[in-house]
Amino acid sequence: MQNPDIIKEIQDLTFLKWSHIRNSSGTGGTFLKSGSEIDNVKTYYKLSNFDPVKGVVGHECVNEIIADRLLTILGVEHLSYQLINARIEIEENYYNTYLCASRDFKDRGESKVALDDYYRVNALPGESHYDFCIRQGWQNLIHQMIAVDFIILNRDRHGANIEVLRNARNHTVRPAPLFDHGLSLMYSCRTDKEIRDFDIFEDKKCQNFIGSQSCLENLSLIEDKTKVFKNQLKQEDKGTILNGLEDVLSKEHLDKIWDMIFKRYERYNA
Repeated sequence: MQNPDIIKEIQDLTFLKWSHIRNSSGTGGTFLKSGSEIDNVKTYYKLSNFDPVKGVVGHECVNEIIADRLLTILGVEHLSYQLINARIEIEENYYNTYLCASRDFKDRGESKVALDDYYRVNALPGESHYDFCIRQGWQNLIHQMIAVDFIILNRDRHGANIEVLRNARNHTVRPAPLFDHGLSLMYSCRTDKEIRDFDIFEDKKCQNFIGSQSCLENLSLIEDKTKVFKNQLKQEDKGTILNGLEDVLSKEHLDKIWDMIFKRYERYNA
């Protein structure tokens, strides 16, 4: 049975033009993004970590699909991704790789702004990033974000990776669905040894716009963790989260990812 969020037959996407986006986490490499609009439908594409000599060397796009599935199970509003096996062209060089595709999540009439910019204009004197979001009435999504970022160890939740959607005509403001979870899990692991040696509970330094640089410490911002998620993660959800990825990542890698997700989820609930 084919997974609707994975296209394994190679697609010719050589028409896409890629722009270079430096990795905001400070690690080496470049992330490339592109977009297309067909029949008034905007689609956005992004690659895993790209090296001009070695080609695509990362697996951040796979992490996006895994996080997408996890958030669906937990009942968290988020941007959905599709993992596509594609042939692409970058500076007259051709590559076969898996990439991510997503649709525009804005409603008609909405514009988006990064949360750090929105905070800069609208915050009260001395108001923390967290308190500002609570004052806006966004407590539920912010708490879900903090919990999810701990479970998958998201290292890149800076102020531009949280967005605010505004409709000037209707005078509405709302937080965008959660997106951009590629720099999570074991994204830095490139070899079997690095996967084996990876400490799934290590509290790595993260770029968090809200709270501290520790995803573990940020859990203290949530008073009642039992009310954050609509649904529970269960051991039998492993098959749903990893389905169809067996020939994309190694079994050892996938098993370690699930071990990390489920055990950090258990620790979150402890």
